[in-house]
Amino acid sequence: MRIGIIGAGQIGGTLARRLTAIGHEVFIANSRGPASLAALAKETGAKPVTVEQAARSGDVLIVTIPMKNIPRLPSGLFEGVPENVVVVDTGNYYPQQRDGLIEPIEHGTTESRWVSERLGRPVVKAFNNIYARHLLENGKPKGAPGRIALPVAGDDRRAKDIVIRLLDELGFDGVDAGSLDESWRQQPGTPVYGSDLEVQGVRKALSAAKPDRSPDFQAESGSPAGTR
Repeated sequence: MRIGIIGAGQIGGTLARRLTAIGHEVFIANSRGPASLAALAKETGAKPVTVEQAARSGDVLIVTIPMKNIPRLPSGLFEGVPENVVVVDTGNYYPQQRDGLIEPIEHGTTESRWVSERLGRPVVKAFNNIYARHLLENGKPKGAPGRIALPVAGDDRRAKDIVIRLLDELGFDGVDAGSLDESWRQQPGTPVYGSDLEVQGVRKALSAAKPDRSPDFQAESGSPAGTR
Protein backbone atom coordinates (compact mmCIF):
# COMPACT_ATOMS: atom_id res chain seq x y z
CA MET A 1 0.00 0.00 0.00
CA ARG A 2 1.13 3.57 -0.66
CA ILE A 3 0.84 5.68 2.49
CA GLY A 4 1.43 9.39 2.94
CA ILE A 5 2.26 10.81 6.37
CA ILE A 6 2.05 14.51 7.23
CA GLY A 7 4.04 15.01 10.40
CA ALA A 8 7.35 13.48 11.43
CA GLY A 9 7.13 13.78 15.20
CA GLN A 10 6.87 10.90 17.63
CA ILE A 11 3.83 9.20 16.11
CA GLY A 12 4.61 10.15 12.50
CA GLY A 13 8.20 8.98 12.74
CA THR A 14 7.17 5.77 14.49
CA LEU A 15 4.57 5.00 11.83
CA ALA A 16 7.15 5.63 9.10
CA ARG A 17 9.48 3.13 10.77
CA ARG A 18 6.83 0.48 11.35
CA LEU A 19 4.99 0.79 8.04
CA THR A 20 8.13 0.63 5.90
CA ALA A 21 9.35 -2.35 7.94
CA ILE A 22 6.24 -4.35 7.00
CA GLY A 23 6.52 -3.51 3.33
CA HIS A 24 4.41 -0.42 2.69
CA GLU A 25 5.64 2.41 0.48
CA VAL A 26 5.72 5.50 2.70
CA PHE A 27 5.93 9.17 1.72
CA ILE A 28 6.56 11.51 4.64
CA ALA A 29 6.34 15.29 4.93
CA ASN A 30 6.68 17.98 7.58
CA SER A 31 6.50 21.76 7.81
CA ARG A 32 10.27 22.18 7.31
CA GLY A 33 10.48 20.51 3.92
CA PRO A 34 11.89 17.26 2.50
CA ALA A 35 15.55 18.11 3.14
CA SER A 36 14.92 18.07 6.91
CA LEU A 37 13.80 14.44 6.66
CA ALA A 38 16.98 13.05 5.10
CA ALA A 39 18.06 11.14 8.23
CA LEU A 40 14.64 9.54 8.74
CA ALA A 41 14.49 8.63 5.06
CA LYS A 42 17.91 7.00 5.23
CA GLU A 43 16.91 5.05 8.34
CA THR A 44 13.53 3.85 7.14
CA GLY A 45 13.41 3.99 3.35
CA ALA A 46 10.45 6.37 3.48
CA LYS A 47 10.51 8.99 0.75
CA PRO A 48 10.67 12.62 1.95
CA VAL A 49 8.17 14.79 0.07
CA THR A 50 6.23 18.04 0.37
CA VAL A 51 2.97 18.18 2.28
CA GLU A 52 1.05 18.40 -1.00
CA GLN A 53 2.88 15.37 -2.40
CA ALA A 54 2.15 13.36 0.74
CA ALA A 55 -1.58 14.01 0.28
CA ARG A 56 -1.35 12.73 -3.28
CA SER A 57 0.78 9.69 -2.54
CA GLY A 58 -1.78 6.94 -2.79
CA ASP A 59 -4.18 4.91 -0.70
CA VAL A 60 -3.96 6.34 2.83
CA LEU A 61 -2.96 9.72 4.25
CA ILE A 62 -2.09 9.95 7.95
CA VAL A 63 -2.22 13.46 9.43
CA THR A 64 -0.24 13.53 12.65
CA ILE A 65 0.53 17.13 13.58
CA PRO A 66 -0.36 19.36 16.55
CA MET A 67 -4.02 20.35 16.54
CA LYS A 68 -3.12 24.04 16.42
CA ASN A 69 -1.32 23.48 13.09
CA ILE A 70 -4.24 21.87 11.25
CA PRO A 71 -5.57 25.21 9.90
CA ARG A 72 -2.06 26.07 8.66
CA LEU A 73 -2.04 23.22 6.14
CA PRO A 74 -2.30 24.38 2.50
CA SER A 75 -5.84 25.36 1.54
CA GLY A 76 -5.70 23.27 -1.65
CA LEU A 77 -4.23 20.22 0.04
CA PHE A 78 -6.84 17.81 -1.34
CA GLU A 79 -7.24 19.23 -4.82
CA GLY A 80 -7.14 16.29 -7.22
CA VAL A 81 -6.95 13.73 -4.40
CA PRO A 82 -9.47 10.91 -5.07
CA GLU A 83 -12.40 10.66 -2.67
CA ASN A 84 -11.49 7.05 -1.83
CA VAL A 85 -8.17 8.02 -0.20
CA VAL A 86 -8.50 7.23 3.51
CA VAL A 87 -7.50 10.14 5.77
CA VAL A 88 -6.44 9.23 9.31
CA ASP A 89 -6.27 11.79 12.10
CA THR A 90 -4.04 10.82 15.03
CA GLY A 91 -4.33 14.15 16.81
CA ASN A 92 -5.28 15.15 20.34
CA TYR A 93 -6.27 18.54 21.72
CA TYR A 94 -3.87 19.71 24.44
CA PRO A 95 -5.01 23.27 25.26
CA GLN A 96 -2.90 23.78 28.38
CA GLN A 97 0.15 21.91 27.18
CA ARG A 98 0.44 22.93 23.51
CA ASP A 99 -2.52 24.03 21.41
CA GLY A 100 -4.08 26.94 23.25
CA LEU A 101 -7.80 27.58 23.19
CA ILE A 102 -9.77 26.18 20.23
CA GLU A 103 -13.29 27.36 20.92
CA PRO A 104 -15.34 24.83 18.89
CA ILE A 105 -13.63 21.95 20.68
CA GLU A 106 -14.12 23.60 24.05
CA HIS A 107 -17.81 23.97 23.23
CA GLY A 108 -18.33 20.30 22.38
CA THR A 109 -17.17 19.62 18.82
CA THR A 110 -15.14 16.41 18.89
CA GLU A 111 -11.48 16.84 18.07
CA SER A 112 -11.52 14.80 14.88
CA ARG A 113 -14.83 16.31 13.69
CA TRP A 114 -13.11 19.69 13.97
CA VAL A 115 -10.14 18.33 11.99
CA SER A 116 -12.45 16.89 9.34
CA GLU A 117 -14.21 20.23 8.96
CA ARG A 118 -10.92 22.08 8.58
CA LEU A 119 -9.57 19.59 6.03
CA GLY A 120 -12.84 19.35 4.12
CA ARG A 121 -12.51 15.55 4.09
CA PRO A 122 -13.91 12.68 6.16
CA VAL A 123 -11.34 11.34 8.60
CA VAL A 124 -10.85 8.23 10.72
CA LYS A 125 -9.55 8.78 14.25
CA ALA A 126 -6.89 6.25 15.24
CA PHE A 127 -3.43 5.93 16.83
CA ASN A 128 -4.23 8.80 19.21
CA ASN A 129 -4.42 6.86 22.49
CA ILE A 130 -1.14 4.94 22.39
CA TYR A 131 2.34 6.11 23.33
CA ALA A 132 4.76 6.25 20.40
CA ARG A 133 7.24 3.89 22.08
CA HIS A 134 4.51 1.30 22.65
CA LEU A 135 3.43 1.64 19.02
CA LEU A 136 7.02 1.03 17.99
CA GLU A 137 7.82 -1.88 20.33
CA ASN A 138 4.68 -3.60 21.59
CA GLY A 139 2.98 -5.06 18.54
CA LYS A 140 2.23 -8.80 18.78
CA PRO A 141 1.07 -11.53 16.39
CA LYS A 142 -2.67 -11.99 15.96
CA GLY A 143 -4.10 -14.05 18.81
CA ALA A 144 -1.12 -13.53 21.12
CA PRO A 145 -1.94 -13.03 24.82
CA GLY A 146 -1.87 -9.40 25.87
CA ARG A 147 -2.19 -8.03 22.34
CA ILE A 148 -2.99 -4.32 22.61
CA ALA A 149 -6.20 -3.11 20.98
CA LEU A 150 -6.74 0.40 19.62
CA PRO A 151 -10.05 2.20 19.03
CA VAL A 152 -10.93 3.36 15.51
CA ALA A 153 -13.73 5.90 15.04
CA GLY A 154 -15.23 7.24 11.82
CA ASP A 155 -18.29 7.48 9.63
CA ASP A 156 -17.10 5.35 6.71
CA ARG A 157 -17.14 1.58 7.25
CA ARG A 158 -14.71 0.92 4.38
CA ALA A 159 -12.22 3.47 5.67
CA LYS A 160 -12.35 2.05 9.19
CA ASP A 161 -11.85 -1.47 7.86
CA ILE A 162 -8.70 -0.36 6.02
CA VAL A 163 -7.30 1.23 9.17
CA ILE A 164 -8.16 -1.85 11.25
CA ARG A 165 -6.31 -4.03 8.71
CA LEU A 166 -3.27 -1.77 9.01
CA LEU A 167 -3.42 -2.08 12.79
CA ASP A 168 -3.48 -5.87 12.47
CA GLU A 169 -0.39 -5.78 10.26
CA LEU A 170 1.33 -3.60 12.85
CA GLY A 171 0.55 -6.09 15.61
CA PHE A 172 -2.54 -4.57 17.22
CA ASP A 173 -6.23 -5.38 17.32
CA GLY A 174 -8.62 -2.72 16.08
CA VAL A 175 -11.90 -1.96 17.86
CA ASP A 176 -14.67 -0.13 16.05
CA ALA A 177 -15.33 2.86 18.33
CA GLY A 178 -18.37 4.15 16.46
CA SER A 179 -18.92 7.31 14.46
CA LEU A 180 -16.61 10.30 14.36
CA ASP A 181 -18.95 12.16 16.71
CA GLU A 182 -18.39 9.37 19.24
CA SER A 183 -14.60 9.73 19.04
CA TRP A 184 -14.66 11.79 22.25
CA ARG A 185 -14.67 8.39 23.95
CA GLN A 186 -10.98 7.96 23.03
CA GLN A 187 -9.70 11.50 23.52
CA PRO A 188 -7.28 12.53 26.32
CA GLY A 189 -8.57 11.98 29.83
CA THR A 190 -10.86 9.06 28.98
CA PRO A 191 -10.36 5.52 30.33
CA VAL A 192 -8.96 4.18 27.05
CA TYR A 193 -6.37 6.94 26.64
CA GLY A 194 -2.84 5.59 27.13
CA SER A 195 -4.26 2.36 28.52
CA ASP A 196 -2.75 -0.49 26.41
CA LEU A 197 -5.87 -2.61 26.95
CA GLU A 198 -6.92 -5.75 25.11
CA VAL A 199 -10.11 -5.85 23.00
CA GLN A 200 -12.61 -6.39 25.82
CA GLY A 201 -10.87 -3.83 27.97
CA VAL A 202 -11.07 -1.24 25.20
CA ARG A 203 -14.78 -1.89 24.71
CA LYS A 204 -15.44 -1.49 28.44
CA ALA A 205 -13.32 1.67 28.58
CA LEU A 206 -15.16 3.21 25.65
CA SER A 207 -18.50 2.43 27.30
CA ALA A 208 -17.33 3.95 30.59
CA ALA A 209 -16.15 7.23 29.03
CA LYS A 210 -17.88 10.45 30.08
CA PRO A 211 -18.50 13.27 27.58
CA ASP A 212 -17.20 16.07 29.82
CA ARG A 213 -13.56 16.86 29.11
CA SER A 214 -11.36 16.32 32.17
CA PRO A 215 -9.86 19.49 33.75
CA ASP A 216 -6.32 18.64 32.62
CA PHE A 217 -7.49 18.80 29.02
CA GLN A 218 -9.64 21.93 29.18
CA ALA A 219 -8.40 25.39 28.31
CA GLU A 220 -7.85 27.56 31.35
CA SER A 221 -8.83 31.22 31.64
CA GLY A 222 -5.27 32.21 30.84
CA SER A 223 -4.81 29.82 27.92
CA PRO A 224 -3.76 31.61 24.74
CA ALA A 225 -6.17 31.45 21.82
CA GLY A 226 -5.19 28.71 19.41
CA THR A 227 -5.68 28.83 15.66
CA ARG A 228 -9.37 28.62 14.95
